[in-house]
Amino acid sequence: MTRTVSTVSPLVRVSAGLAVAAVGAQIVYPLVDGRVRDVVTVAVVVLLAAASVVHATAVRGGRWAAGLVASTAGIGLVSEIVGTATGYPYGCYAYATDRLGWAIADVPAVVPLAWTAGFYPVWCAASLVTRTRVTRIALTTIGVVGWDLYLDPQMVADGQWRWCVADAGLPGIAHIPLTNYAGWLFVAAVMATVVDRLDTRIGSPTPSPVSDAVPLALLLWTWLGSSLAHAVFLDAPELRYSAVYGLFAMGVVGVPLLVRLARRNGGT
Repeated sequence: MTRTVSTVSPLVRVSAGLAVAAVGAQIVYPLVDGRVRDVVTVAVVVLLAAASVVHATAVRGGRWAAGLVASTAGIGLVSEIVGTATGYPYGCYAYATDRLGWAIADVPAVVPLAWTAGFYPVWCAASLVTRTRVTRIALTTIGVVGWDLYLDPQMVADGQWRWCVADAGLPGIAHIPLTNYAGWLFVAAVMATVVDRLDTRIGSPTPSPVSDAVPLALLLWTWLGSSLAHAVFLDAPELRYSAVYGLFAMGVVGVPLLVRLARRNGGT
């Protein structure tokens, strides 16, 4: 079943406002530190997740949005609880206490919202650039891992969580083990497969740069803005490496998206 969106609904405007607020909070992030930075971190995640869920509700419907939250925040929370308790599937790690607010089984409650916030814009972009289900799942999976190539080094540099090993990762960010990205590949693939099934059963509008302008803008901002922030505005030297890794990995989705948008604007 396919539904159409004929006008911009008030909820889409609310989503856009939340997205703008999230971007504003991200701009503030490098300018503050300590407890204020912790508050800003939580605000960024909550605002991004809220923008995604509100937009999904407006464009794809309440059932679809509820399924998105269950498939991303729900699966993400379970994977994080298992991960911190057993080391699988990400490797051995632990969250800082009393930094990001209330926790569920030692996992800050804001963390599963980050899965939703990171997943939805990538999913919308992948849905626009390909109509093949397998390709969409693959692009979403890689794009979400690319997002983590920004997220993990930045949050580890800020002391929000720590890894048990210090020499098992990519050049320049060896303190984050490769098992982390393998775990993200697995979990993101599961999420993408579940959301693809949700999309098939419930139905959603034909992907459009107009109806999905909010998540597409967030994807481009995250992809390019995070690379710039890591390269220029944040202090930790290892972030110069994550600026490159994230740029290339998210570019798997970002470059085709830019090409698609350029062709549309050029009338071809």
